[in-house]
Amino acid sequence: MEKLFISLILLAVTSAVYSCPPSDRAALLDFKASLKEPYLGILDSWTGADCCGNWYGVSCDQATGRVADISLRGESEDPIFVKAGRTGFMTGSLSPSLCRLDRLTTLIVADWKGISGSIPACVASLPNLRILDVIGNQISGVIPADIGRLSRLTVLNVADNLISGGIPASISNLQSLMHLDLSNNKLSGSIPADLGKLTMMSRALLSRNQLTGSIPSSIANIYRLADLDLSANKISGSIPAQLGQMRVLSTLKLDSNQISGSIPGSLLSNTGLSILNLSRNNLEGFIPDVFGPKSYFTALDLSFNNLKGSIPRSITAASYIGHMDLSHNHLCGPIPASSAFDHLEASSFMGNDCLCGMPMRTC
Repeated sequence: MEKLFISLILLAVTSAVYSCPPSDRAALLDFKASLKEPYLGILDSWTGADCCGNWYGVSCDQATGRVADISLRGESEDPIFVKAGRTGFMTGSLSPSLCRLDRLTTLIVADWKGISGSIPACVASLPNLRILDVIGNQISGVIPADIGRLSRLTVLNVADNLISGGIPASISNLQSLMHLDLSNNKLSGSIPADLGKLTMMSRALLSRNQLTGSIPSSIANIYRLADLDLSANKISGSIPAQLGQMRVLSTLKLDSNQISGSIPGSLLSNTGLSILNLSRNNLEGFIPDVFGPKSYFTALDLSFNNLKGSIPRSITAASYIGHMDLSHNHLCGPIPASSAFDHLEASSFMGNDCLCGMPMRTC
């Protein structure tokens, strides 16, 4: 009898620990009520008293029983999606009831195509949030001004939405941020001058917006940054030479802006940089003669600028150039013969003033 009593007590304690509290369950149901997912029925599993049980995309902290993660992806290899043979589609909006889940560490509501409305401003008050990912929806409004309060945030991904306004100044306070993707929105204004404070960041993707102003030189302080994409904006000014001194940077895309000035030699001599796209800007001057045996570019695009002079001879010393486009500039003179780019076609050199030699006409 005593053993049975102890077992019942243990069962009661275990149930109390591993089942979510009514307040978390109510917040999730309010969140569910603001969404409509008509095809897969994944939210139909959100029934019963225990939201830590088999509620699709919800997981809890085993120690506290509180909801810790919401992970709902509209593009997934989950058997539900595979069996249906389709990606997800969901409409509705993100309910502020999410903010009652004050132990939330992960919020992923991504690639549902039809979710609209705004990001609830109160999301910035979730002290434990590490991942905020709402890519691939129709979310509008602005990025919460107090986003910088999320001191533990490592991923901020709001790409492929309709978000407008500026990049909040407080974003520079996200000292734990590793991945920032704001691409393909309607963001305007300038990039915060002190973005370089985000020294943990490895990817900063801000392309296809309406950003103006210049490229902050402080970005060079982000010593872990490997991928910087500012393409397809309205950025002006010159390219900070400090970017060429970044040892980890491997991809730099600044194409389709209004950048002027000359190309810093430090960019082309950076042996870690393998993808460099500066095309469709207002760059002028000469191509720096700084290539060497350690130069290795999988893609080098300087097309549609106002570059002049000849193609530097040092380019023949490069160990490899997979794709190079120097077309539509004001270059002149012979094209250096090099096995590093003997696979290139005439289109890589067309639209210049007087380039000649293979693969163009002979001099």
